[in-house]
Amino acid sequence: MIGVLLVNLGTPEAPTASAVRRYLREFLSDRRVVELPRIIWWPILNGPILTFRPARSARNYASIWMPEGSPLMVYSQRLADGLQQYCDTHFSGQVRIALAMRYGKPSLPQKMAELRQSGCEKLLVVPLYPQYAAATTASIFDKVADVLRGMRDIPELRMLRDWHTHPAYIHALAESVRHWWQENGRAEKLLISFHGLPQRSIQLGDPYRQQCEVTTALLVQALGLKQEEWVQTFQSRFGAAKWLEPYTDKTLENLARQGVREIDALCPGFSADCVETLQEIALEGKETFLNAGGKTLRYIPALNDNPLWIKAFSEILAPSWQFWETPENFAVSAQSS
Repeated sequence: MIGVLLVNLGTPEAPTASAVRRYLREFLSDRRVVELPRIIWWPILNGPILTFRPARSARNYASIWMPEGSPLMVYSQRLADGLQQYCDTHFSGQVRIALAMRYGKPSLPQKMAELRQSGCEKLLVVPLYPQYAAATTASIFDKVADVLRGMRDIPELRMLRDWHTHPAYIHALAESVRHWWQENGRAEKLLISFHGLPQRSIQLGDPYRQQCEVTTALLVQALGLKQEEWVQTFQSRFGAAKWLEPYTDKTLENLARQGVREIDALCPGFSADCVETLQEIALEGKETFLNAGGKTLRYIPALNDNPLWIKAFSEILAPSWQFWETPENFAVSAQSS
């Protein structure tokens, strides 16, 4: 049996300062995330950051928390469940889907062990990031390697690096925007915001910025947008270092002052809605835009568990599992497709 392990970033277990503190301690202790020397970073992390930031972040999480829990967890699990249903229909009994988080629960070691114990001799690891960055995708690969070191009988392994240009991904994004415009009308400008990254990471060889720009170019082409109808930005910068520009918040202020009154905002780098999209863009970004003179900012939801995305994602993953064993194993599904 083939195990498919979807891995997202992670989330606090509750919108409380104590839960956020536990999550941030693990997240910000990752050397892939913060590349400063420990002797410099450790006093900062265990001093002002873990002292003051958890309470503020907890309020942000509380503003977007769902009855079922954290949006990132809820939507990621729904995506996993949808993919399992798809596989049960097309590859009955041959593919098992599981969800893990790089930080927090359900943990990556736990889910890897469960898949192995359930009879999965082959494992496909899928970081839920369309664009590659060392701080995200590579960190997951590091953790997978750590887990494998502790296994006596390791599974055969494949990992998906990125899918930032895949036609199924671009089509799903474009269709989600078109559907939004059909239901809600179209704003003057489409803001395409990706999570930021320190500029130093790009200088060290990270391909993240280039991949974001390619995704944007393909999406803009699919939507048939003119140059003046869209803008790409980077959000979520942290600390005093220079991050990728243009910054989303500064761009929102500038657009409002230039006379733009209506913006639709999309975050293609997030496979599931989370605090960075629902709070930072839909709430805080809207407030920034309105305070600078804008009239309306509307956030277009992430792909989440959209049925169109579940089908598209299955197309992205299929080449990695479909002929892993022998073509005969998938003869029935191939004939029915």
